[in-house]
Amino acid sequence: MPRAILSVSDKTGIIEFGRALAALEWEIVSTGGTARALREAGLRVRDVKEVTGHPEILGGRVKTLHPAVHAGILGRRSLDDDVATMKELGYQPIDLVAVNLYPFHEAVAGNLPLTEAMDEVDIGGPTMLRAAAKNHEEVLVVVDPTDYERVITALQTKRVDIELRRALARKVFDHTAAYDRAIASYFDQQSGPAEMFPPRMVLQLDRVQSLRYGENPDQPAAFYAERGAPPDGIPSLEQLHGKELSFNNILDVEAGVLAVSAWSQDADAACVIIKHTTPCGVAVAPTTEEAYEKALECDPVSAFGGIVAFNRPMSAATAEAMANAFLEIVLAPDFEPAALDILRKKKNLRIIRIPVTPSGPDELDYKRVRGGMLVQRRMRMVFPETEWRIVSARQPAASELEDLRFAWRVCASVKSNAIVLAHRQRTLGIGAGQMSRVDSSRIAVMKAHDQGAALAGAVLASDAFFPFRDGVDAAAEAGIRAVIQPGGSVRDSEVIAAANEHGMAMIFTGRRVFRH
Repeated sequence: MPRAILSVSDKTGIIEFGRALAALEWEIVSTGGTARALREAGLRVRDVKEVTGHPEILGGRVKTLHPAVHAGILGRRSLDDDVATMKELGYQPIDLVAVNLYPFHEAVAGNLPLTEAMDEVDIGGPTMLRAAAKNHEEVLVVVDPTDYERVITALQTKRVDIELRRALARKVFDHTAAYDRAIASYFDQQSGPAEMFPPRMVLQLDRVQSLRYGENPDQPAAFYAERGAPPDGIPSLEQLHGKELSFNNILDVEAGVLAVSAWSQDADAACVIIKHTTPCGVAVAPTTEEAYEKALECDPVSAFGGIVAFNRPMSAATAEAMANAFLEIVLAPDFEPAALDILRKKKNLRIIRIPVTPSGPDELDYKRVRGGMLVQRRMRMVFPETEWRIVSARQPAASELEDLRFAWRVCASVKSNAIVLAHRQRTLGIGAGQMSRVDSSRIAVMKAHDQGAALAGAVLASDAFFPFRDGVDAAAEAGIRAVIQPGGSVRDSEVIAAANEHGMAMIFTGRRVFRH
C-alpha cells in the first residue's frame, strides 16, 4: 500500500484530497490539526508517532524529525543498498508528501517579541518538503492546494511523469525560499528601523498573467506582482470589459493612475488622458463629464487611441460624452452601473476598476538596467507647500495660484523635460520628453495654438529649473503671467530678474519632479 504524509496549515481541499487518496487505497499518515480534520471527515488516519514509534517531544517541536519519516522520504527505491537498509531497519517508503507552511509574516503580525516569533518557525514541515523535493523522482511532493486535483488525476490515470514531479518540486523550493525570506525580513525589522536600501535585496514576484508579447511582437512578456506590495497597486486592477491587456496597456494604466492620483476622491473630479505613458490633456472640474471634456480640448488629436483616467467614480453622462471617441482604456475607482452599460457597447474598450491613491511614503521604484537594478523611493503624488517661495516682486493672484498648483501636479507626471501650460484648471499645452527644455516649451505653445487657446493670463510649470532667462522671456512673450519651477540654477537671479521685468509672478518649489 503506498503511503502519504498530509500535514498542512492551509487546509483548502485537504479533505477531498484525502478521500481521493483513500479511494486509491493509499495509507494516510498525518499530524495535529490535519489528522483531526481528516478523522472528523470519516477518514482512517495513522498518527506520525505510530510510524516513528516515538512520541512527540519538546512541546511538539520534534515529531516528524525521525529516520522513519526521512528515510521513508529520501530512500532511493532504485538503489539496492537503500532498499536493504530500510528493510533491515523496518522503515517503509513514503510516496507522497503534502505539506504547506503557515505564512510567517501572518504568524508574527502585531510585532511579536523575537522569542515568541521563533516559536512560529516551522522546522519539520520545511524539512519534509525539501527532502521530498530532493527525491522528487520517487516521491510526489505537493505544497500548493491547487495542485491536488492535478495529482489525483495523474494517479488515477497512472500518468505520473517526470515533468509533473519536477514542476511540483520546483514549487516546493519556491515556497520554502519565500518562507525563509519572511523570517529574515522579520530579523531585519527587529534590528532597528528598516533600512530602505539594505546590502542585499530579494524581490519575490508572482506571475499574474502571460502576455501576448512585450513592447514589440518579437519580445515575449509576462506580468508579475510583487509579493508583499501594497494592496492598491496595478496588480489589484479589475478588468470589467474589453480585450486582454497588453504590455504597453499596463504601462499606460500605471501612468494614468500615477497622474490622476495627484487629486484625491474628495477633491473635484480630475481627468487625465494618457498617450504613450505621458499626459496629453488634464483638467479638474466639478463633474467627471466636464473634466473629460476640458481635458480632451487640450489635444484631441493625441487623445485618439488614448487612456482616460479619473480620480472619482465615473458617471453615465461621462460615458455618453465618450460615445464617439476611440479609446483603448478607461479607468476609475468605480463606475455608475449606467456608465458601464454605455461603455460596454464598445466591444474592444478595456474598462478598468482600480484604486487611485498616492504611493506610500516608503514604497520603492525599480528600474531595470542591463546587469542590474536601480532602486529609488517612488515619487509621491502629494505636494506640500512648506518649501515653496514666491521669489518674484509680484505676488500671484488667487486664481493664478490655483492654476500654478494644478500645473505643478500635472508636471510631476509628464516625461522630462516637462513644460505644462495651464489656465482655469485645465492644460492648454504640454511639452514632454524633449532633449531641450526650450523645445518642450515650443511644443507646449504649439499645442495650445493648434487648439486656438489664448495663452494670455495662463501659467507655466517646469519640472526642473530654467538654466537661462530665455525660457522666461519666451513665456512672457506668449502671454504667460506666472511660473512655477523648482529653482536651484546658478542663474536663478537672472531668471528672477526676467520675471520681474515682465511683471510675472514666480514660485520656487524646492523640489524637482523629473520623470525619466
